[in-house]
Amino acid sequence: MRRPSLLVSAALALAASVSLAAAKDSVTIGMVLEPPGLDPTTAPAAAIGEITHGNIFEGLTKINEDFSVTPQLAEKWTFSPDLKTLTFTLKPNVKFQDGEPFSSKDVKFSFERFGAKDSTNKDKGFFASIESIETPDPLTVVLHFKAPSFEALFHLGMNTAVILDEKSAANEATAPVGTGPYKLGAWTKGASITLDKWDGYRDAAKIPLAHATFRFISDPSAAVAAMLAGDVDAFPRFANVQALDQFKSDPRFEVLVGGTEGKTILAMNNKKKPLDDLKVRQAIAYAIDRKAIIDGAMNGIGTPIGSHLTPNDPGYVDLTGLYPHDPEKAKALLKEAGATTPLDLTLILPPPPYARQGGEIIAAQLADVGINAKIENVEWAQWLSGVYKDHNYDLTIISHVEPLDIGIYANPNYYFQYDSPAFQEIYKKVTTAPDLDAYKAALTEAQKQLAADAVNAFLFQLPNVSVASADLKGLWKNAPIFVNDLSEMSWK
Repeated sequence: MRRPSLLVSAALALAASVSLAAAKDSVTIGMVLEPPGLDPTTAPAAAIGEITHGNIFEGLTKINEDFSVTPQLAEKWTFSPDLKTLTFTLKPNVKFQDGEPFSSKDVKFSFERFGAKDSTNKDKGFFASIESIETPDPLTVVLHFKAPSFEALFHLGMNTAVILDEKSAANEATAPVGTGPYKLGAWTKGASITLDKWDGYRDAAKIPLAHATFRFISDPSAAVAAMLAGDVDAFPRFANVQALDQFKSDPRFEVLVGGTEGKTILAMNNKKKPLDDLKVRQAIAYAIDRKAIIDGAMNGIGTPIGSHLTPNDPGYVDLTGLYPHDPEKAKALLKEAGATTPLDLTLILPPPPYARQGGEIIAAQLADVGINAKIENVEWAQWLSGVYKDHNYDLTIISHVEPLDIGIYANPNYYFQYDSPAFQEIYKKVTTAPDLDAYKAALTEAQKQLAADAVNAFLFQLPNVSVASADLKGLWKNAPIFVNDLSEMSWK
């Protein structure tokens, strides 16, 4: 009687192992925010790129975890000595997921679309700096810039520069079609997005995972519960930093803490009274205690910043000493500005805990100097429509995660409505720098101008905190851009 029992046990064990192996061709990834759409070239939400960049859509270049830039849809490139002409040789035999061939005409169409007058691309200024585009043959693209473009290869690796096909471009937000290794499988609004491996991908055999599900979990406690229950395999940019210790002590999990390009700021509406007064903005900057915010909202994880660059960036200057925490100085500046206290302002807070929890701390700090910051919690879609598009706010907290995006301050129509001819002239030096030294010098000047003008209250560099199954490989520790590169993920 023992032999059949052993055979049954062995069969059950084999079935269990086969089932386990089958399950390991997929991954479930947690995200705080649901994207408003899936086209990263028309909307600014970082959540779009977290799902689509490198998975559905690809660019000419790829930005790697170590900040290096390598070919993606391009096979190679050459720069002219004056940095005004960039010639790409494209990879052959690449197709879009609808079967359309990829060629130089798609690059030309995409870049001209991104730089057009009616473009809503976040990097519109970069694409508008391209004077002309030549396509001498299907595998060659020549970009002629109006001025030296030192940052071009980096810009072309961002999610704003992914290549679209003209036939499908209008519908990318809901029915994305790219050249990447994954296709959209399903989108259950408010819950999840599933991507399925595309067998027609040029290197499909090298892609380990067949399926990936992105689950949207905005509640920090629910994120912890989902990880502990095994409902989520990985949570990059894990927001509940107060819960990290329990994951660090549990051998089932790995906790990664690195840096990002996230510049977390208390943004101010520079054209709305009384925030159009430099002294009022400076008063707010002096009222802020960065360390208290990092300790209270980020469990002590985060590096203070004093302008719109992170310590990872070339040309970074530590300007945190310009506005130290000084409530008495803040009160004096409000008095000099003629502001009647208590001064009533609105403080719009999107869902991430750095905003919600940090906002509570900032509101208390502002109250200490005579500013009544009325908190309004909003969802991401409301933030995009009310703050970003309509500029209907006084203060808000947000982390700008795009690398080297200081050029947003040269756009007077951007949501904080900073209109400074002086800064715009400085930024021209950034975009026309002929070499690295000149580029760093211009960035230094730009940072100092923003800090002097107290455009926003600059808070801290957003850390890249990830919690994942100890058996999952391929997550980035550092995040120069916010992506979840599924092609690099696999199970041990």
